[in-house]
Amino acid sequence: MTTSQASTTDRPDITVIAAHNDAFRKFACLGTPPNIAIPGRMHVTRSLMEAEDGFMDEAVKAIGEFEVFEPENDPDGCHDFGAVDIRGQKVFWKIDLYEADSDFRYGAETPDNPATTMRVLTIMMASDW
Repeated sequence: MTTSQASTTDRPDITVIAAHNDAFRKFACLGTPPNIAIPGRMHVTRSLMEAEDGFMDEAVKAIGEFEVFEPENDPDGCHDFGAVDIRGQKVFWKIDLYEADSDFRYGAETPDNPATTMRVLTIMMASDW
Protein backbone atom coordinates (compact mmCIF):
# COMPACT_ATOMS: atom_id res chain seq x y z
CA MET A 1 0.00 0.00 0.00
CA THR A 2 1.44 3.40 -0.94
CA THR A 3 1.37 6.40 1.34
CA SER A 4 -1.47 7.93 -0.64
CA GLN A 5 -3.45 4.70 -0.22
CA ALA A 6 -2.85 4.44 3.53
CA SER A 7 -5.94 4.61 5.66
CA THR A 8 -6.46 7.47 8.06
CA THR A 9 -5.92 5.02 10.93
CA ASP A 10 -2.27 4.73 9.78
CA ARG A 11 -1.75 8.43 10.39
CA PRO A 12 -0.86 9.84 13.78
CA ASP A 13 -3.77 11.35 15.69
CA ILE A 14 -3.12 15.11 15.65
CA THR A 15 -5.48 15.74 18.57
CA VAL A 16 -3.49 13.27 20.71
CA ILE A 17 -0.19 14.88 19.67
CA ALA A 18 -1.57 18.33 20.56
CA ALA A 19 -2.84 17.11 23.94
CA HIS A 20 0.51 15.48 24.73
CA ASN A 21 2.44 18.57 23.60
CA ASP A 22 0.24 20.77 25.82
CA ALA A 23 0.58 18.43 28.80
CA PHE A 24 4.36 18.21 28.42
CA ARG A 25 4.74 21.99 28.01
CA LYS A 26 2.63 22.66 31.12
CA PHE A 27 4.61 20.09 33.09
CA ALA A 28 8.00 21.43 31.95
CA CYS A 29 7.07 25.08 32.49
CA LEU A 30 4.59 25.04 35.36
CA GLY A 31 5.19 21.71 37.07
CA THR A 32 1.62 20.57 36.38
CA PRO A 33 1.84 16.77 36.22
CA PRO A 34 0.22 15.12 33.19
CA ASN A 35 -2.22 12.20 33.49
CA ILE A 36 0.27 9.91 31.74
CA ALA A 37 4.05 9.86 31.52
CA ILE A 38 5.21 12.08 28.66
CA PRO A 39 9.00 11.99 28.44
CA GLY A 40 10.91 15.02 27.30
CA ARG A 41 13.43 17.74 27.97
CA MET A 42 13.36 21.50 28.07
CA HIS A 43 16.18 23.62 26.64
CA VAL A 44 16.56 27.36 27.06
CA THR A 45 18.93 29.39 24.91
CA ARG A 46 21.84 31.22 26.49
CA SER A 47 20.47 34.68 25.73
CA LEU A 48 17.28 33.86 27.62
CA MET A 49 19.23 32.34 30.53
CA GLU A 50 21.39 35.47 30.72
CA ALA A 51 18.42 37.86 30.78
CA GLU A 52 18.15 39.76 34.05
CA ASP A 53 15.48 40.45 36.67
CA GLY A 54 13.53 37.20 36.42
CA PHE A 55 12.86 37.58 32.69
CA MET A 56 13.46 33.88 31.98
CA ASP A 57 11.15 32.76 34.80
CA GLU A 58 8.45 35.11 33.51
CA ALA A 59 8.86 33.77 29.96
CA VAL A 60 8.76 30.12 31.05
CA LYS A 61 5.60 30.72 33.09
CA ALA A 62 3.91 32.54 30.17
CA ILE A 63 4.80 29.67 27.83
CA GLY A 64 3.33 27.15 30.25
CA GLU A 65 0.12 29.18 30.37
CA PHE A 66 -0.05 29.75 26.57
CA GLU A 67 -3.37 28.60 25.10
CA VAL A 68 -4.00 30.76 22.01
CA PHE A 69 -3.81 28.23 19.17
CA GLU A 70 -5.39 29.40 15.94
CA PRO A 71 -4.94 28.40 12.28
CA GLU A 72 -2.54 31.32 11.79
CA ASN A 73 -0.09 30.18 14.48
CA ASP A 74 -0.87 26.44 14.54
CA PRO A 75 -1.69 25.37 10.97
CA ASP A 76 -1.05 21.66 11.57
CA GLY A 77 -2.94 21.57 14.88
CA CYS A 78 -0.09 19.96 16.83
CA HIS A 79 0.41 22.79 19.36
CA ASP A 80 4.15 22.61 18.73
CA PHE A 81 5.08 26.29 18.35
CA GLY A 82 4.14 29.58 19.91
CA ALA A 83 5.31 33.04 20.83
CA VAL A 84 4.77 35.23 23.87
CA ASP A 85 5.58 38.87 24.51
CA ILE A 86 7.54 39.52 27.68
CA ARG A 87 8.30 43.13 28.56
CA GLY A 88 8.08 44.13 24.91
CA GLN A 89 10.32 41.29 23.71
CA LYS A 90 9.17 38.29 21.70
CA VAL A 91 10.02 34.84 23.06
CA PHE A 92 9.49 31.76 20.87
CA TRP A 93 8.97 28.18 21.95
CA LYS A 94 8.82 25.01 19.89
CA ILE A 95 8.43 21.31 20.55
CA ASP A 96 10.26 18.74 18.44
CA LEU A 97 9.35 15.05 18.56
CA TYR A 98 12.01 12.34 18.38
CA GLU A 99 12.10 8.56 18.50
CA ALA A 100 12.69 7.84 22.19
CA ASP A 101 15.74 5.60 21.71
CA SER A 102 17.43 7.50 18.87
CA ASP A 103 19.63 9.95 20.78
CA PHE A 104 17.64 12.76 19.13
CA ARG A 105 18.72 11.69 15.64
CA TYR A 106 15.38 10.54 14.23
CA GLY A 107 11.92 12.03 14.20
CA ALA A 108 9.20 10.14 16.02
CA GLU A 109 7.63 7.41 13.90
CA THR A 110 4.52 7.31 16.06
CA PRO A 111 4.36 10.83 17.53
CA ASP A 112 0.98 10.14 19.12
CA ASN A 113 2.51 7.37 21.28
CA PRO A 114 4.23 8.81 24.37
CA ALA A 115 5.92 5.46 25.07
CA THR A 116 8.03 5.79 21.90
CA THR A 117 8.29 9.58 21.58
CA MET A 118 10.68 12.00 23.30
CA ARG A 119 9.68 15.66 23.29
CA VAL A 120 12.17 18.52 23.31
CA LEU A 121 10.81 21.93 24.26
CA THR A 122 13.13 24.74 23.17
CA ILE A 123 12.59 28.27 24.48
CA MET A 124 14.45 31.13 22.83
CA MET A 125 14.48 34.84 22.28
CA ALA A 126 13.10 35.70 18.85
CA SER A 127 16.51 37.19 18.07
CA ASP A 128 18.02 33.70 18.55
CA TRP A 129 15.99 32.38 15.64
